[in-house]
Amino acid sequence: MRRLPFLNGVKAFEAAARHGSFAAAAAELNVSPAAISRMVHLLEERLGVALFERAANRLALTAAGGVYQTGLTPILDALAALTAQVASAAAPRALTIGVGPTFAVRWLIPRLADFRKAEPDIEVRFATGGVAAPFADDWTCGITLGDGTWPGLACERLFGADLVPVCAPRLAAQLTAPADLTGPSLLRVAHAPEDWPLWLKAAGAGRIAAKGPAFEYYGQALQAAADGVGVAMGIRPYIDDDLAAGRLVTPFGLTVPKGKDWYLVYRAARRDEKVFAAFRTWLMRAAGIDKAVVARPRQRPKPSRGRTTG
Repeated sequence: MRRLPFLNGVKAFEAAARHGSFAAAAAELNVSPAAISRMVHLLEERLGVALFERAANRLALTAAGGVYQTGLTPILDALAALTAQVASAAAPRALTIGVGPTFAVRWLIPRLADFRKAEPDIEVRFATGGVAAPFADDWTCGITLGDGTWPGLACERLFGADLVPVCAPRLAAQLTAPADLTGPSLLRVAHAPEDWPLWLKAAGAGRIAAKGPAFEYYGQALQAAADGVGVAMGIRPYIDDDLAAGRLVTPFGLTVPKGKDWYLVYRAARRDEKVFAAFRTWLMRAAGIDKAVVARPRQRPKPSRGRTTG
């Protein structure tokens, strides 16, 4: 007969040992610090060995506690992964993508029919919280703008985010050089005030200050530009389809890197899930990523949060 230890005590001990704190373990397991202490004490009684050295201001593992925690953490991680695998196999084939609204409307949704054609049984859901939305636990993955550093998340670069002014064709006919731009005609995006100064400085027109209407999202500014309201700062890939269709044009040839790139971000444990794997393979192909690169995802250590950009 298999003899298992006091499992609630095991969970309490492993969390406390990992965090070095009863209070942090309590927050993780949604119980009180007193409950964590009590369960650990019961576990110690049943094992007949002390696992912690308790002092007024610190919590330290005994030699036995260190050995126990070193073995327990990978066992509990494996149990959690196995549970998620079994649960996902029984769950509907659903994919939740955290993405900014402009990226969704201007790049991802226009290409979604191709993914649906390849994977008709996968239900696609969008979570479009915008720039202030953290990476949520219930997301399958996110597509976000950043520097490639999301501790605790795997990330893979999709494409660069280059900046270039865009406007309606009839307005472009009036612009022959960056010096022709006027502050009131430059459409702004509220959460990206650095875009125009960055491009204008590179163009040698740093004296010009953007003073045109301000919009919450890039998509709104780009629509205003297409309607002839002014000149918007285009960011790739938001503008690619409009440029191809002639709705927008680039009056100047200068393109300036924003200093950030677009990334697919996700928890590494999801990488082998069939639904996510199918989306990842399709997304990399749509972004023009070489197949050899698709097989080598990157991973960052330690948990943190990513953000989506609108």
